[in-house]
Amino acid sequence: MNLKTVWRQANDDQDEGELETVARELTARDLLAWSQRAIGMTASPQAGVIAIADDDPQARQLLGGYLSQSGYEVLEARSGGALSSILARRAVDLIVLDILLRGEDGFTVCRRLRAEGLCTPIIILSARAEDSDRIRGLTIGADDYVGKPFNPRELRARIQSILRRRPPKEEPGGPSMGHEVVQFGPFEFNLGTRTLRKHGKIFGITTVQIALLKVLVRHTRQPLSREKLALAAHGRELGVFDRSLDVQVSRLRKLLQDGEFSYIQTIWGVGYMFEPSGRGDLVRARR
Repeated sequence: MNLKTVWRQANDDQDEGELETVARELTARDLLAWSQRAIGMTASPQAGVIAIADDDPQARQLLGGYLSQSGYEVLEARSGGALSSILARRAVDLIVLDILLRGEDGFTVCRRLRAEGLCTPIIILSARAEDSDRIRGLTIGADDYVGKPFNPRELRARIQSILRRRPPKEEPGGPSMGHEVVQFGPFEFNLGTRTLRKHGKIFGITTVQIALLKVLVRHTRQPLSREKLALAAHGRELGVFDRSLDVQVSRLRKLLQDGEFSYIQTIWGVGYMFEPSGRGDLVRARR
C-alpha cells in the first residue's frame, strides 16, 4: 500500500506540495494520525476484532492504525501460517487478506480456510483489478474484493457493511439459534436442543461438556488454543496455572472414545482439534 496514496484519499483537500513535505518528514504513524484528525474520525469502542494478513509491515501498520482508531481491535499477520496461528488463539470477526503474501499467497490461504470450514468474513485486497481476479477471489470464498489503491474510508465502510449482516452472537455454551445437527461416528449432536445421542439413544453428558463440544464441532479440523476454547465455551479467560480446561477436555474425550480412535485430538504447541473421522490422536500444528 502506498502511504501517499492513502493519505491523499483520506485528505482530499490538501495540495501535492504539502503532501510531499509530509511524506519526507513524518513517520507512517504520524502520517496516519494527521489523516485521522483531518477527517474527524472518532472511535467506537468494541466494534469488532479484525485480522490483517499482509507481508508489508508498513501497510499493516498503516491500515491497522486506521482501523484501531475506528474502534476495532486489530491483529496483524505477515503470512498465511501466522494468520492460522492467530485464528487458533483468538475469535476474529473479519479478515483483511492481501493477495501478494510470500509463500502461500492470499488466494491459496482463502481457499484453505474455507476448506477447513472457517466462516469468518474475508475481504481480499489486491493490486490485481482485472475481472478474472475479482471473480476468482469471490468464487473461492471471499466476501468482498477491494482493488489497490483504495480509499481507507471505503474499506472501513465495506467492513462495517459486512459486520452489520452478522447474526446475533450466541451466549457461550448456550443453545444454537437454529436447527443445527452434527453427526460423527455413532453420535448425533443437536446444538439447538443441546442433546447428544449415541446409536439413537440419549447419551449422558454434562452442561460443561456440551459447551466444549459445541465449540469443537463448529471448528471441525481447526486447531483451537486452550485460551480460545475456554473463552468460546465458557465466556472467560484461563488463569496462568488454570488446568481445569484440560481436565474437562480429557473427560469429554473419554466419553466420546470410539474404540481406539479419538474425535478430540491434541495439537502440539496449540491446544485441541475436533476430527469427525476419529482417525489419529496426535498431530502437529501448522507453522
